[in-house]
Amino acid sequence: MGAALLLLVASTSPAIAGDRFALIVTGASGGPDYAQKYQKWRISFVSTLGEKFGYPEDHIIVLAEEESAGVRKATRENVRAAIGDLRQRVAKDDVLVVLLIGHGTALDGEEAKFNLVGPDLSAAEWAGLVKPIAGRLVFIDTTGASFPFLHNLAATGRIVVTATDSAAQQFETVFPEFFVKSFDDAAADLDKNGKVSVWEAFSYASAGVRDWFDERGQLATERALLDDTGAGLGREAQTPGPGSDDGASARVTYLQPDAPIAATGDSALASLLKRRAELESRLESLRARKPNIPPEQYDGELEKLLLELARLDRQIRTKS
Repeated sequence: MGAALLLLVASTSPAIAGDRFALIVTGASGGPDYAQKYQKWRISFVSTLGEKFGYPEDHIIVLAEEESAGVRKATRENVRAAIGDLRQRVAKDDVLVVLLIGHGTALDGEEAKFNLVGPDLSAAEWAGLVKPIAGRLVFIDTTGASFPFLHNLAATGRIVVTATDSAAQQFETVFPEFFVKSFDDAAADLDKNGKVSVWEAFSYASAGVRDWFDERGQLATERALLDDTGAGLGREAQTPGPGSDDGASARVTYLQPDAPIAATGDSALASLLKRRAELESRLESLRARKPNIPPEQYDGELEKLLLELARLDRQIRTKS
């Protein structure tokens, strides 16, 4: 019964209510070819958020190698300032997406860094900066050697994506090209609900990476991982692996905002949607506690939550 209910909930769940914010950083390029490529991806993603998804201009913070109108230099000082500003603005029900595009390094296969203009920031430093943020964090590191970011950033209520599954994979990645493209390709919308979830973008990009290497007859040097349970294990899109519980939250999290509830003029519907968001939060907390509670207790609590979510979904559909 639990598996069937989980499929029902995943297929009908609305995006999480709240405002949306974004921090996009393209770091030190290392050459004009890289700079041009990173700029293209950055501009495309910013355009998607602003023009397609309707993010207000002041909700999108952009840092890059070169300063320009609306773009600050990607230094560690400016990263800290940007996140400090976001800590003041992002509320509990809001979503913040952080997208890193550029080069990554890992010393001794452990201490990973994202290359900025000037001194870099390590994965541990990024984790410390975003820790006080109250809202839901979607953190995507598309660089080589990004795997340690999964361990450092993973936490309950977060979605973390890395382009590689090993710190030793320090080659240039193609994952960001396909991740950015996913939000403008109808093929990425697997459940055909008119919008692309974080999971669908991750799956689309992972498939694109695999096809890219296959077409060239090359062995893939990157395997993207996603963690949304807080365990820091992660999983590939097509292979459950050690993080087999990962993916449930990412499937119902969208960078595209919901239409404002107030526009419905229906206070009963607004109350149902608020209750559903509360139950989703409890469901995520339960999944995070799974390794530490008896299986029978987990199954019982899971079934109870899924039954109530399914009941709420039926009520919501009658009012939508």
